[in-house]
Amino acid sequence: MISAVFENYHYSVVIILMMTGLYVVFSSRNLIKKLVGLSVFQTSVFLLYITIGKVAGGQPPILVDDGHGGGHGDGKDHHAEVATNLLAGGEAKVGGAQHSAEVLYSNPLPHVLILTAIVVGVATLAIGLALVVRIREVYGSIEEDVIADLDHRYNLEGTAD
Repeated sequence: MISAVFENYHYSVVIILMMTGLYVVFSSRNLIKKLVGLSVFQTSVFLLYITIGKVAGGQPPILVDDGHGGGHGDGKDHHAEVATNLLAGGEAKVGGAQHSAEVLYSNPLPHVLILTAIVVGVATLAIGLALVVRIREVYGSIEEDVIADLDHRYNLEGTAD
């Protein structure tokens, strides 16, 4: 049991970060702290997808040319030829270099998607912080209790203090 935990420690880190972020979002009444909690939660999801996308012993899916130019001037599509040979279970030859179909490649798609998600997450966090600044200007506070109280008083009385 203990050895399984140590072998999969990255999942433990993801779970701890995820639960910490979720706890901060639910327990905090401060809008900035809520945004930080959401950011921690989002980071844990990024780490989860990155660890799932890594194949043990896998290599990046990069075909290396041997320096002879690979015959690029002959009008043939060598990359399509290599892909066809690899899918057929044969060996791929790119510019004289042999590549076996037994080579284990890591899938780059999860990493690319996470890069995109990081950019979207940073932009979303920036918008959230801008909204908190605007809320602070209007209500004079970033605490949910104060904002809810001011909203309640304004809606009941129809006037602002």
